[in-house]
Amino acid sequence: MYIDSHCHFDFDVFDDQRDALMSRCLASGVGGFLVPATTHSSWSKLASLIVNYPEWRAAYGLHPYFLRNAELAQVDLLGEQCESSRVVAVGEIGLDCWPDAVDMAVQIDFFSRQLSVAKSLQLPVIVHSRKSYDLVLKCLRNVKFQEGGVIHAFNGSLEQAKRFLDLGFVLGIGGTITYPRAKKAHRVLAALDSRAFVLETDSPDMPLNGFQGEINTPLSIPLIAQCVATIRAENVELIAMQTCDNLLRVLPKWNEGSL
Repeated sequence: MYIDSHCHFDFDVFDDQRDALMSRCLASGVGGFLVPATTHSSWSKLASLIVNYPEWRAAYGLHPYFLRNAELAQVDLLGEQCESSRVVAVGEIGLDCWPDAVDMAVQIDFFSRQLSVAKSLQLPVIVHSRKSYDLVLKCLRNVKFQEGGVIHAFNGSLEQAKRFLDLGFVLGIGGTITYPRAKKAHRVLAALDSRAFVLETDSPDMPLNGFQGEINTPLSIPLIAQCVATIRAENVELIAMQTCDNLLRVLPKWNEGSL
């Protein structure tokens, strides 16, 4: 079985095809889905949808790229939201250095506060870090965060990878790895320990090589796994098993409650 450790299955683009797509995913061996919410307004939709899909696990948070309309008061509601059914992490949270993102001081404030909520609940975090790995590491250390989690869409250096691993995180490996031009990412992936990474799609975004312009879905996970196996010269079945084990290790609440 495969687990997609990061897919936005709650997004509106899937509303007309969600049930059919879920059936296809299960038939293709993708049997687990971590769905991280990105805005306060999306929390209720995810909470209502997850009731219908026992294979889903939820994370709630305020995504750094969508903070323009966010309020700090929403962070105060995060703890209660994360005590609901099948929540395994706080996220998607983090820092985004893209040119049109909100002011970094605002992002750091929201990120640090959400890390503190996760710390108080002893929950791991799903971290969005775009061109901000060193800043994210600094925030994690400042909060003394020790619950670990997943660094979503990791594309940093081997040295940065090791720093996150030392803090109890695993690295999300997705569609970027399928592009031949991603030489640095290939080298880092080949050098990682087998316990260091998990598979993800970031559906509906981050399409694989050869599927540019199409809506990405969790059906891509076996293709990503095959690419990872090729880069690491390993058996794809081993990749499936290891990455599932890695995710369940850093998200210990996954198997709590009814499936």
